Amino acid sequence: MRVAVLSDIHANLHALEAVLADVDRQDTDEIWCLGDVVGYGPRPNECVDLIRARAAFCLCGNHDLAVLGALDTVDFSGDAGTAARWTQAVLGAEQADWLRGLEPLGERPGVELFHGSPRDPVWDYVLTEQVALISILETTAPLILVGHSHIALEFSWDGDALTGGGAPGGTDVELAGRRSLVNPGSVGQPRDGDPRAAWALIDADAERAAFRRVPYEIDRTQAEIREQGLPETLALRLAHGV
Repeated sequence: MRVAVLSDIHANLHALEAVLADVDRQDTDEIWCLGDVVGYGPRPNECVDLIRARAAFCLCGNHDLAVLGALDTVDFSGDAGTAARWTQAVLGAEQADWLRGLEPLGERPGVELFHGSPRDPVWDYVLTEQVALISILETTAPLILVGHSHIALEFSWDGDALTGGGAPGGTDVELAGRRSLVNPGSVGQPRDGDPRAAWALIDADAERAAFRRVPYEIDRTQAEIREQGLPETLALRLAHGV
């Protein structure tokens, strides 16, 4: 089975369309999404509709929860809160109802999935070796998938040593014989210095994970952010992957 793992789309339709086109070229069986379909970006309804149509499994992220009113937007920093309140005003009822049916954690055969981490599926960031190891030890599945940080990474634990770290585009890692934690990076707002949209291909039969990056028309998303009156910094950061 070959699974495309997406996360943190953040209402960036052009990035999502580019990733889905790349997914379609890779002979994948299913698409899984680790949450934050909306927030920050200018096309929330279209992104929800695409993920709802294409993903076999989807989690709910902290920005999704804020837009639904399940989290208080005062808990979000300035631009994030502004974007969340704007999204609340434009999100369709049908799209909101679909998001409301999602959870921030879940399971698939041999896989545990979290938007954040096993310690806190909504808010926790897995960015360090220490947190990665804690996350692996607090779970039992061979593979743990997390999102939220917008940074692609892979850590592996063989029972004695933890290896891994950042996973730039083109990284291909073996999953056999160890327990692994994978973050596919962000489709709509990467923060690892590479502005291209990120996703990961998990090949369960070959027991490998491939990290992919896809260029998209950043200027189109930037123009839409400005057209909607969203904060300028949300447009500028897309060109730098920060």
